[in-house]
Amino acid sequence: MSGKNRIQIRIGMDDTDHVEMGCTTFEFNNLMSILTKKIISFEEKERRLVRLWPFASRRTRGNAALSSLVSIDSNELDEISSLIDQWIIELSGRIKKHPKNGVQASPSVVLAIEKLPQSMYWEAVTEQVDLKKRLSEIGDIILFGEESAWGVIGSTSAIAWEAKTDSTWELIAWRQDILFGSERKISNQSIIDMEEKVPGTFANRDPTKGRSLIAPRTPCPVLYGIRGSTKEQVLLAHNFLQKRIDVEKCSSFAIHRTNQLSDDHILGYHRATILSKPIEMTGGHAKISCLSSGKREDLVAFKESGPVNQMLRKLNVGDIIDFVGLKNIDNSYHLERIRVINNSPRLKSRPLCCGKATKSIGSNQNLRCNSCGKVIEKNWLTKQIDFELNTWAEPTASNRRHLSMPLSIGNPRSAKIKTRTSTD
Repeated sequence: MSGKNRIQIRIGMDDTDHVEMGCTTFEFNNLMSILTKKIISFEEKERRLVRLWPFASRRTRGNAALSSLVSIDSNELDEISSLIDQWIIELSGRIKKHPKNGVQASPSVVLAIEKLPQSMYWEAVTEQVDLKKRLSEIGDIILFGEESAWGVIGSTSAIAWEAKTDSTWELIAWRQDILFGSERKISNQSIIDMEEKVPGTFANRDPTKGRSLIAPRTPCPVLYGIRGSTKEQVLLAHNFLQKRIDVEKCSSFAIHRTNQLSDDHILGYHRATILSKPIEMTGGHAKISCLSSGKREDLVAFKESGPVNQMLRKLNVGDIIDFVGLKNIDNSYHLERIRVINNSPRLKSRPLCCGKATKSIGSNQNLRCNSCGKVIEKNWLTKQIDFELNTWAEPTASNRRHLSMPLSIGNPRSAKIKTRTSTD
């Protein structure tokens, strides 16, 4: 559609999830469907799914916010605003009918005519955002929902994100209403075949556990989400699945440009020297202390991180490592990747003689065999390390964050500040 009165607007939404109902992608798709049907000039240019800081205090599941770039006739802006206002009131009413078991959803829709500063995105993907601060910064945009709704943070951040040239894509398909809460019908063989048919998709399965990663394990409306390098690839994969008899038919779907697999939440890579032996924590987690940039830091590897946890447990005082992680509110780093650059000697024992370990004669003196009296130069035997130097360890696919860049996709970014370029 074209016309001299056409304008571009940006619509963002977040915080619709409730522990017993809802899904932000599903609700946003419902809103876009209503606007498409009601507004003659409505033309959706690109939908976006943006993952934010994994430690956010009000995060829900994947901690995603949605936005869309839309083209309309300027004289229909008021009508769009009225429809969004009615819709968010109805949505909020449905959410409030559910008991406050946990954190109550606080939905918000944002409508912006002008671009929002990229700093809003970068703040929300790397740290905790204060709601009052964000409300004071938003300027001339239209808010829908309760005043001071927490969803404002995600909504504005999703709008502010400017996609990179290597952005990934995700096609999300939703279930038919009558099937909500029932077991999803998606055979494991269909995912294997899809992966072979469409090699431009990724994060479809966890081969270490033999299970699919495209279908959620919660009773939400999502049937599956297919991630890929281009929108054409994810659409091809979706069409392939929907033609199979061993895959449930969806009610609708949408393609999103995403910041997934971007490492945007990571501010840099750290080099450190290990100061202590690993400490076993409750639940199979492990912790170790190191010296990094002149500061003592604690590194934590959760049991679920698999290879990362295993490598941390093998570290020794004096080892030099590189690590990638997020700093928690307790100031410890939760590790996402780790590699050993240089290892300190693993002392095993004194040399053997006559089948027994030799003993020290005294301070700064040689060793002697107590059986035959043979004198041997003082030294320690060392044991081989059972990991490769300069090789990154990362969690298995099932336990990797949406934002984390897998080693199979690309090389870990350097410790330098990331260049923030966009295609907009």
